[in-house]
Amino acid sequence: MKAIVYSETGDPSVLQLVDRPVLEPGPDEVRVRIVVSGVNPTDWKSRRGAAPGQALPFDDVVPGQDGAGIVEAIGTGVQHVSVGDRVWLALAAYQRASGGTSQEHAVLPAERVFALPAHASFDQGASLGVPAITAYRALTVAEDGPDRLHPTALADTVVLVAGGAGAVGHAAIQLARWAGATVITTVSGPVKAALATAAGAQHVLTYTDPGIDIVSQIRQIAPDGVDIIVEVAPAQNAELDLAVIRNRGSIAVYANNGGDLMTLDVRRNFSLNVRYQFVLLYTVGIDAIQSAAQAINVALGDGALAVGEDSGLPLHRFDLAHTPDAHALVESGAVGKVLIDVAAE
Repeated sequence: MKAIVYSETGDPSVLQLVDRPVLEPGPDEVRVRIVVSGVNPTDWKSRRGAAPGQALPFDDVVPGQDGAGIVEAIGTGVQHVSVGDRVWLALAAYQRASGGTSQEHAVLPAERVFALPAHASFDQGASLGVPAITAYRALTVAEDGPDRLHPTALADTVVLVAGGAGAVGHAAIQLARWAGATVITTVSGPVKAALATAAGAQHVLTYTDPGIDIVSQIRQIAPDGVDIIVEVAPAQNAELDLAVIRNRGSIAVYANNGGDLMTLDVRRNFSLNVRYQFVLLYTVGIDAIQSAAQAINVALGDGALAVGEDSGLPLHRFDLAHTPDAHALVESGAVGKVLIDVAAE
């Protein structure tokens, strides 16, 4: 089979297309024929490492945390999927040398494999994983909020999504709307504003517009403050978040865009009983991931997680041989979802 591997950290040029044998699944493992692989920022960050030439945990690594495909073989003990099932994958490459989705056939733990609803496309399946589960987690950590989403779980809730045109922001808008929330999002310009609107956000604010007071605008929409903030840039937005969060509101931080260090006004956070919840998918625990996947599949069934430009998430496609170009595009900050067509359906 064809696979993409890297044996050292560095820029996209370290990614190499190689021939490898197809592996058999062991106990509690599944082999999936990958149809579409999704590329996320976490993929290029892992590939680049802290510095060029940094030692890897394995001799070489197949990248790609997310993807979708068809089950080819199952190991002993696997019961929730069968050969021939259409599936989507999450954290396929985590702590594994050869589990990543940038290859034609991937063997990975069964607990990271989820049935793909019949009407959902492989493009949708490959666009879930890291973005959708991260967004789901961010929406279910509030003190006064639900720990599981369903179509009325966030009724009477105001959610602020920072960076609504990103992949996680897009999923957060869609899931929050599906769960009944009023969604406000902030974006940097008109193109991203159009995408966030297409995703379903009712209120889209452009923070780069000098004529707009973002705090005032948000407070007009939510006079008592917002209930949940899904935050991509905590260092940049700490003051804004504090100015618009309600008493006992929650700020779910899933990225460090704009800086690694943030300053918090302790007294003002005290007075509002603000909860900060940091969200890293790798260490959130498999129970939380599987719970999220179950609800995400219900949302998929309800048509809530569409992809494509008309749904606010433009798709950029590459073939497996051009995986380095796919990584470079994600690393450049391209808006939308980058997919790799690995095999025909």
